Amino acid sequence: MRNANAAFSFFTSVGSVLGYAAGSYPRLHNLFPFTLTTACDAYCANLKSCFLISITLLLTLTVMALFAVRETPISKPDPSVNGEKETNVVPFFGELFSALKDFPKAMWILLLVTCLGSLAWFAFLLYDTDWMGREVYGGAVGEKLYDTGVHAGSLGLMLSSAAAGVTSLAVVFLARDVRGGNWIWGGSNIFLAGCFAMTVWITKAAESFRRREVASGGGPNAGVKAAAITLFAVLGIPQAIFLTIPFALAATYSTTAGIGQGLSMGVLNIAVVIPQLFVSLTSGPWDQLFGGGNLPSFVVGAIAAGISGIFALTLLPSPRPGDAPVKIVVAASH
Repeated sequence: MRNANAAFSFFTSVGSVLGYAAGSYPRLHNLFPFTLTTACDAYCANLKSCFLISITLLLTLTVMALFAVRETPISKPDPSVNGEKETNVVPFFGELFSALKDFPKAMWILLLVTCLGSLAWFAFLLYDTDWMGREVYGGAVGEKLYDTGVHAGSLGLMLSSAAAGVTSLAVVFLARDVRGGNWIWGGSNIFLAGCFAMTVWITKAAESFRRREVASGGGPNAGVKAAAITLFAVLGIPQAIFLTIPFALAATYSTTAGIGQGLSMGVLNIAVVIPQLFVSLTSGPWDQLFGGGNLPSFVVGAIAAGISGIFALTLLPSPRPGDAPVKIVVAASH
């Protein structure tokens, strides 16, 4: 199981690296010459090309999965066979809320820490390339300088995916049987808070350089570019941990408490999605409240990541030696 999960994480990162590499390649539209028209320039054509590649891959993989993967149908058991009485079917939400009553305290703390972690991550995941084009490179939407910054951000995301792939393999051994997984997660969240705080320094350094070099018009200097790309790359480390450790801890806590692992994973995904909805609705007005830009949301993300890390280190219990060992589960979150 451990090797299978490691392979899953590795190939997921490989796919992300290839996807971001395609997004950062300025001549991708040459693969589909018909995408470049009078009404659609090179940047528009590159976006169309990415969509066409995505559609082709999705259709191909879906057809392969439908014909190559064999699945055993699961039918509803007949109560009359074993002499059992037929039970009434409980509605989904009723079953869900009933099961939540049996959640142990550790599971509720895990949901809180996950919720704060998702709140920290999502603003950056939404606006990372816009931050590169607008704040770091100093361009406006539609300008060449902005597009150059967006391409640089895609390169940073590619490096981030590579770092996430390596980290996913390392976490399997660092948190073997999930012993001390909360310490790894808490430390990574505090590291994440520091990384998000660095976006303020990088932005201010880029603005300072532009004020000194008004006539250059060439974006930030090499030092600022290197700092921004490095920041993107190292963020792959806490991202891999966020997509691995919480689900492993949920499996451990649910096994110890005797509740279903499937239910725990589903509720954990809800704890990931709700903050994303909140950030999507409020990040724009929040940024405008402070004069625009992406830094206000990033600062909130840094604070949320710091609180999440402190809670993980102080409130989230480590699995006891007597708990049933659960392998690291690499699960997909929203």
